[in-house]
Amino acid sequence: MTPAASIRWLTLAITSAFLSPVLAQERIYRCGNEYTNNAVVAKSRGCKVMEGGNITIVQGTSPQAATAPRTSAAPAAPRSAPRNDSAEQRSRDSDARQILEAELRKAEDRLVQSQKAYANGQPEKEGIESRNHQRYLDRVAELKAALTRAESDVSGLRRELSRMGGVPSVSPGAAASGTQTAPESAAK
Repeated sequence: MTPAASIRWLTLAITSAFLSPVLAQERIYRCGNEYTNNAVVAKSRGCKVMEGGNITIVQGTSPQAATAPRTSAAPAAPRSAPRNDSAEQRSRDSDARQILEAELRKAEDRLVQSQKAYANGQPEKEGIESRNHQRYLDRVAELKAALTRAESDVSGLRRELSRMGGVPSVSPGAAASGTQTAPESAAK
């Protein structure tokens, strides 16, 4: 080989070494939280070209499947930090119970008000609703959603109180109205 030929080969080798990474890089497109280097897919989904340096994507872990429920008749105790039976802990438990009972009374009052407003799905029409039936139907749907939320709030608070050791009796507000606050007996 002549010296000119060897210089050409050397120049070609060095040039190809520098150009190969540039040629290997493709455009990367971002489609929301996904990335692709397929231009056809990117164009069809309206993805944007990523500018700048390299992109590193780390695959996250998938959530574990829930463990099988216990087969015993008694419900499982909620997992929490180990209980401390000191006077301070009993005082905190008592305070927490009082707060939950106060919240339950408020939730029961909201439930009674929601039941009155919903009127078993036949509330009275207000103002323009006599001429605009869709507005009336929308309000009835909102009232039903509020009633469902109030029922779930009451049942959730009762569940929480039962975990603490017993469910309180029916509150005076609910007893005075003659309604029961259990979710099974509430109007749907």
